[in-house]
Amino acid sequence: MSETPQPPRPEATIAEDRAADPAPSASSANAAPNTDGIWYAAYPNGVPHDVDVTQYASLVQFFDDCTARFRDRVAYVSAGSPMTYGALARKATAFASWLQVAGVRAGDRVAIMLPNTLQYPVALFGALKAGAIVVNVNPLYTARELAHQLKDSGAQTIVVFESFAKTLEDALPGTPVERIVITQLGDLLGEGLNLKGRFINFMLRHVKKMVPAYRLPQAQRLIDVLEQGAREPRAPAIPQRDDLAFLQYTGGTTGVAKGAMLTHGTILANVLQAKAWVAGQLDSGAETVLTPLPLYHIYSLTINALIFMALGGRNILIANPRDTKRVMKILRKETFSCISAVNTLYNAFLDNEEFRQRDFSGLKLAMAGGMATQKAIADRFKSVTGKPIVEGYGLTECSPIVTLNPVDVAHLADFEGSIGLPAPSTQVRMRRDDGTWAGIGEPGELCVKGPQVMRGYWNRPDETACVFVDDGWLATGDIGIMDARGYIRLIDRKKDMILVSGFNVYPNEIEDVIAQHPGVREVAAIGVPDVVQGERVKVFVVRRDPALTEDALIQFCRQQLTGYKVPRIVEFRESLPQSNIGKILRRELRDEEIRKMAKATTNKDAE
Repeated sequence: MSETPQPPRPEATIAEDRAADPAPSASSANAAPNTDGIWYAAYPNGVPHDVDVTQYASLVQFFDDCTARFRDRVAYVSAGSPMTYGALARKATAFASWLQVAGVRAGDRVAIMLPNTLQYPVALFGALKAGAIVVNVNPLYTARELAHQLKDSGAQTIVVFESFAKTLEDALPGTPVERIVITQLGDLLGEGLNLKGRFINFMLRHVKKMVPAYRLPQAQRLIDVLEQGAREPRAPAIPQRDDLAFLQYTGGTTGVAKGAMLTHGTILANVLQAKAWVAGQLDSGAETVLTPLPLYHIYSLTINALIFMALGGRNILIANPRDTKRVMKILRKETFSCISAVNTLYNAFLDNEEFRQRDFSGLKLAMAGGMATQKAIADRFKSVTGKPIVEGYGLTECSPIVTLNPVDVAHLADFEGSIGLPAPSTQVRMRRDDGTWAGIGEPGELCVKGPQVMRGYWNRPDETACVFVDDGWLATGDIGIMDARGYIRLIDRKKDMILVSGFNVYPNEIEDVIAQHPGVREVAAIGVPDVVQGERVKVFVVRRDPALTEDALIQFCRQQLTGYKVPRIVEFRESLPQSNIGKILRRELRDEEIRKMAKATTNKDAE
């Protein structure tokens, strides 16, 4: 980062500058004339360099357009029950009307704490139609994490799955929450709470005991709320492109979670960028996408809930993707043409015999993001399905898509690990440690400019200023390299880099090598303090082969890694900490090591 970071400018100003001068002048001392725009020559046929991101005034107009065009097509399937686009529009409008009657005004924050069920899109689009700002909440949050997000966002309304109502009860004191809407899995499996829905609710509460006792006397049931809203229709709000649509919280693994301010315009820009990219590759009104990643996460929110809505896609909702047996049971009655997942989830699916025996002849697109896809997993997936995993790259602050690989990458003989080319209307550069721009083939911090970039962090101007550098470029914290074609390869997170005797060691490289060992299921690499080398490499491994030993794994690494990169410590575990989308959390492992070392030092001093 530069020594004097510049404050962010309004999104509209940055977009206007790009339109006027999409390729900064080569005469500037800090310009990168050898990299700007070089990727256009590698764009798939028909993909424009820039897209008109003003096609819709808001996500509400976008939603109304899509649900009208695809009214009779199934939008979502949950627990075997479908919901058409038309039904979704009616229920979302009813929820919006109830919110307005209940006192929610434009700009108010509505928190949604739901897994992948039919209730999520109803609450999501209903809140947007009421003019509210959506605050997505991970249902697995602890009471402390939930309380922080509710207080920080100022949310006065929350929609919560009943299984997590006890967490809300514990988090509620001191928060501004005034309105609580409770729902159960079976509530929307039909036009009313039918026999199937009642049975599922009964099983979850009384047989599986998945609803801890709670006391929220002020809460209302979603099914009652929708009935009230349908009886008292109100005119939908009319938000504008610059109005906030989401406070999407991020950074919880590197500090206190902060809300990225995403406007209707930034999200729409990303949807339209991606739609232009896949035009001609995916068919409107014909695709079915498997949705195992949570819709409250920005990756699945934009790709599955919004981009596939623009295509009239049918989403198969998976509430708990880690229950692989349950997922396979659902898929026995389903076929899908697209899937979005992360490396760990693909790995789990590939370990399942039923998944490996599926017919993948109709599969068009397998997308990966959220974390690096390991070559061993990508190769195995292609061997099983005959289709490649197509990686992209993004981050919450960019709505999230920054780069994309061509959908049709069948011409690639092997998995290259590239995150693709900058999306249309997007500029990407690599920044050296001294603040100057890197050239082709030179590593640096990946920086982004484009209409999908966030406005900033909610109520955190100092942190906002720190990530916007050099006239509006967003510094991502990721280290990347751009080749002569414009394709980008990520090396690692800047904060995850390990420094061994002055040499940079990137965990992704080590993990990618170890993942190729047939006895390894999952792996994470971190640096631990060393008085001689500064840091040394430690890896945490979940074994596929119980007989795998530390010595055997280290010998394997020595055959493929130079000496200073070879792990010095191997720790076998039954599982590794993961985020809500299955991303392995190195930070938690590092923090654990630091605590362990501090305790050992204290005990030694006591002796």
